[in-house]
Amino acid sequence: MSLDLKNMMMTAQRAVIESRALLLDYFGKLKRVDQKVRAGLVSEADIESEKLITKILSAEFPNHKILGEEASYAKGKIEKPKSDQPLWVIDPLDGTTNYVHGFSIFCISIGLWYKEEAVLGVIDAPALDATYTAIKGQGAFKNGLPISVSSRSNLKDSLLATGFYTEDLPSLTEQIRVFSNLMSKTRGIRRAGAAAYDLCMVAEGIFDAFWEKSLSPWDVAAGGVIVKEAGGRVTDYQGAKFNIFDNNVLATNKHLHQTLVKEIGLK
Repeated sequence: MSLDLKNMMMTAQRAVIESRALLLDYFGKLKRVDQKVRAGLVSEADIESEKLITKILSAEFPNHKILGEEASYAKGKIEKPKSDQPLWVIDPLDGTTNYVHGFSIFCISIGLWYKEEAVLGVIDAPALDATYTAIKGQGAFKNGLPISVSSRSNLKDSLLATGFYTEDLPSLTEQIRVFSNLMSKTRGIRRAGAAAYDLCMVAEGIFDAFWEKSLSPWDVAAGGVIVKEAGGRVTDYQGAKFNIFDNNVLATNKHLHQTLVKEIGLK
């Protein structure tokens, strides 16, 4: 199957534009917020955004599969497609807790997974008026302008980002150990609360690296290809090939990658 990635990007961007308007309309006006079974919140904005994006993608690409965060939680499982079937991976609102509290760092993320790799990504931060895009082999862009990862190669000069999964105490304890260790070896570590946004910050050269455990496909599908196309490197904690169905990710400017694999990689 040959993919018309240019047309697919145009459709994904159209979906993002419509979702952006919806999320900004709800921002600060939510009437309903529920607790998910797993850590995290889900609002009416999440649900309506996913419905809107799914409707647009389904109409344009009826033979493609769609994996959305809220639909997956409703089913209680993540369904993996055949490797040769295009899969749209949607996070209709990454950073729901930020959004609910009126904090402007939240995103819409749409990625396309095909033949075991991410080939297209669009991430939009509505409140920041920033849209990040990438197609495999064609570079990464912010609002239409090229972006690239940083060139910093010394860990002590770097600014990193991470996130924490708090539902598993042993895992959280290990995450805090790694965090504490790296705090003393870097310029600083930030936690924005939206993995898609963190990945865009790596792609733009603001953060030098991002790592996080217990992620889902919709957290990393779009951001992974954006970082790669910006000149960065994306793997799991051990430095193995990036796969959106793994539950951990390490994304760097590539200069720091091996150093961070040694610091973060699970023993």
